[in-house]
Amino acid sequence: MCALTPAARKKRKRWLNETNVFIMAAIVPCVLFYLTFSGFPMIFALYLSVQNWSLIDIPRFVGLGNYTKVLTDDPVFYMGLRNTAVFAVGTVFIGGILSLCTAMLINNMKKAAGVFRTIYFLPVVTSMVAASVVWRWLYQGQFGLFNQVLTLMGMNKIPWLDSPKWALPSVMAMSIWKGLGFTAVLFMAGLQGIPATFYDAAQIDGASRWKTFIHITIPLLQPTIVFVLITGFINAFQAFTEMYILTRGGPMYSTTTIVMHLYERAFEYFQMGYASAVAFILFAIIICLTAIQLRLTRVGWEY
Repeated sequence: MCALTPAARKKRKRWLNETNVFIMAAIVPCVLFYLTFSGFPMIFALYLSVQNWSLIDIPRFVGLGNYTKVLTDDPVFYMGLRNTAVFAVGTVFIGGILSLCTAMLINNMKKAAGVFRTIYFLPVVTSMVAASVVWRWLYQGQFGLFNQVLTLMGMNKIPWLDSPKWALPSVMAMSIWKGLGFTAVLFMAGLQGIPATFYDAAQIDGASRWKTFIHITIPLLQPTIVFVLITGFINAFQAFTEMYILTRGGPMYSTTTIVMHLYERAFEYFQMGYASAVAFILFAIIICLTAIQLRLTRVGWEY
């Protein structure tokens, strides 16, 4: 093993110093940004969750009192939990199926596939607030586009956002439309990653399209499906904007979610400690759901 010359050692030391400076310059701002806007707020929220604080008085330590009150004496929290669960299951599974069908249709196109990808992805890059405002007009009971179409078809108008029966499904439909393009792009990436030799072998063996889909496409799409399920449930359990713009949680709490309940407690009733406890209970629910999903979908993937 040859020893480095003094000049080579000096050059190497200078290169290491320059590299360290570059790494620190890239990492330190990111760490500071995270600590300022994520780390410190999370620690402060955890502190508030064991305090009774209404912004105008001095925080008073109550231990686990806020958590106990949320879990034992808050019917709105459980209504929000039920609505959030229904919303999450509906949007993730129905949206996932529609996205997979859309991805397969676009993936099989030989012409204009890029145009359709762009069209389906446009809602994703649209602001949720702007999209919700437009859909609120579409759902308007008297003059909304959907009810006008139903009237032209000789059907009765539907109180989309004014009925406890229709409000949550209406919000779910809007949310599915908004996220369809993003999930479809994920599925398209997964479909294009499946080797064509599997489909060629299935065609030679005389397998039908349905059997090819069940025994080749679905198993080899499992990594993508797992990612879509986990991220979909995490995002759905944090749903807020669409409910706030379309229904404000009504009618009769039929579209109130956990995050909406948290927002009301924090910024309408100024119960910051109580709202922080709700936030950490939601965090625990998301962690448990993610762990369960990872456990149920854990499998070794190989081609």
